[in-house]
Amino acid sequence: MWAAVLPSAGGGLNDGLRGSIVMPWPINRAMTRSWKDIQLKNITSKSLFQLRGRLLAGVMMALPVAGVLPLHGAHAADQLGEKVGTALQKAQTELAAKKYPQAMADVDAADAVTGKSDFETYTIAQMRAAVAAQSGNVPAAISAYDKLIASPRTPAATKEQMALAEGSMAFTAKDYPTAITVTEKYIKAGGKNPQMLTILIQSYYLQHDYANAARVQQAQVDAAIKAGGKPTENQLQLLAACQAQLKDNVALTKTYVLLATYYPKPDYWAQVVHSVLSTPNMAPGLRLDIDRVRLEAGLVKTPAEYMDITELAMQAGLPQLALDIINQGYSSGVLGHDASAPREEKLKALVTQGVADTKAHLDATATQATTGNAMLTAGYNYVLSGQGDKGIALMKQGIAKGPSDVNIARLHLGLAQAAAGQKDAAIATFNSVEGTNGARDIAQFWVLKLNSAAAAH
Repeated sequence: MWAAVLPSAGGGLNDGLRGSIVMPWPINRAMTRSWKDIQLKNITSKSLFQLRGRLLAGVMMALPVAGVLPLHGAHAADQLGEKVGTALQKAQTELAAKKYPQAMADVDAADAVTGKSDFETYTIAQMRAAVAAQSGNVPAAISAYDKLIASPRTPAATKEQMALAEGSMAFTAKDYPTAITVTEKYIKAGGKNPQMLTILIQSYYLQHDYANAARVQQAQVDAAIKAGGKPTENQLQLLAACQAQLKDNVALTKTYVLLATYYPKPDYWAQVVHSVLSTPNMAPGLRLDIDRVRLEAGLVKTPAEYMDITELAMQAGLPQLALDIINQGYSSGVLGHDASAPREEKLKALVTQGVADTKAHLDATATQATTGNAMLTAGYNYVLSGQGDKGIALMKQGIAKGPSDVNIARLHLGLAQAAAGQKDAAIATFNSVEGTNGARDIAQFWVLKLNSAAAAH
């Protein structure tokens, strides 16, 4: 008989396969004309998997040439017969010399021996897995791994490493159906290695099964947020790619909000803003609200834009908002530096005076307000002056009175509640905005913004 040494409890996997998955991310150009398209290309999941070892090569120690050696910790029955032992010893020698066809032939010869013990069958599967893995024979390797994973002889930790090896080999070989089968089986069995999830998601994606890729990726993103962490940028980008392929613009906007929140880049917010503002029936009365969305997203870059938005706020009867906007232009370094600096200073002085005048006559203006629109403006000015409760109560009266557009009125009430620090009330008000004139889309932007801001803390 021939003795053999079983794999160690640590799994016997050393020095393994290294690699990363490079994905081309095609994004549909759902975001149109005036905004820069985001093209997510060549995104690499860093260190997606780094398996150390040569996938069971080296698991088995050299088989003795003659005699029977006692096995440490092994049963007496765990011995190789002479025919099996001789064939496997030859296979090991051929494997070390990288003569893979000869090594596999020797493994087949060992497997052809009749009357093999369970231990001999298990040891042959080990050697077959080692030869197949090193030679790149993915189907043979996976078949051998399946036998080893099913065996009670294999330690639990080693089974997990084998499952990861199966999934990674199938993926690297572009055998995505097999990669999906292997990883789903692993996950259903309770495996929690995040690398297996990555293999599963990307296998779905590369098979153009965007719905399943989005489903699994969304679950991973949600779990990270629920646990108090944050999804990786690659995970969110892959989710966005799937949603773009599925033309799920509502979900895509939410994903871009998360990208902009956790990884603030102008391009991400450009996509969010464009999707919100692409409503074909946008009401002219929302021009200031559109610009406020652009301001919030960091997309206002020029002195002319800051000046125009400041003047719009003044025309809307909201001088404190106008002052906040022009001050933002100065603090960002956009205003006060070029030939238009004198005109900018003149506008700021005018706005500052407007703030003083408005504050001095807040109560009188509120008393004289008889229309819904006038009450809304007066109430908003109360809020901007620091009298949140009083102003919000007046704005609600204005909505009850009947403004010219109740949905735009609710949008402005939500903005006032947010400014007053009433986040939950603001979200509820934003969610009550209806219609197709763009007010609802802008309101939902602020809902997403408020929710993502809370998730980031």
